Amino acid sequence: MLALYNFLMDIKYKSNNNIVYSCKYHVVWCPKYRRKVLVGKIEDRLRELIQETCIELQSELIELEIMPDHVHLLIEVDPQFGVHKVIKTIKGRTSRMLRKEFKELTTKLPTLWTNSYFISTVGGAPSAIIKQYIQSQKVSERR
Repeated sequence: MLALYNFLMDIKYKSNNNIVYSCKYHVVWCPKYRRKVLVGKIEDRLRELIQETCIELQSELIELEIMPDHVHLLIEVDPQFGVHKVIKTIKGRTSRMLRKEFKELTTKLPTLWTNSYFISTVGGAPSAIIKQYIQSQKVSERR
């Protein structure tokens, strides 16, 4: 019981007017046809857009890694707003902006993102472990 209490004391909770929460999600999504288009200036701009959108939606972006053919993020979302709404907004806005700014994305792909995504609650796993996993994605890609 003491170990559980210590674990719960390490969790940083957020609150809004109605609830206290800790809702962290590991999310992964890919460009259409898993094309390796998320590189260079596109990768840099995608990172900026995701960060800006998370701030606007009052969601905490804990970790972000962009691979040439997929995106990993660890995000904390207010459960009253909903994680699906956050991901839908991020994917929609980034697709629209990137295709407007980088015309090569309109010639290679009918849409930037696939309709689907992977999502997993972090649950009892310490977010440091999930962050480490996401950070290790680039390193393992280089091997």
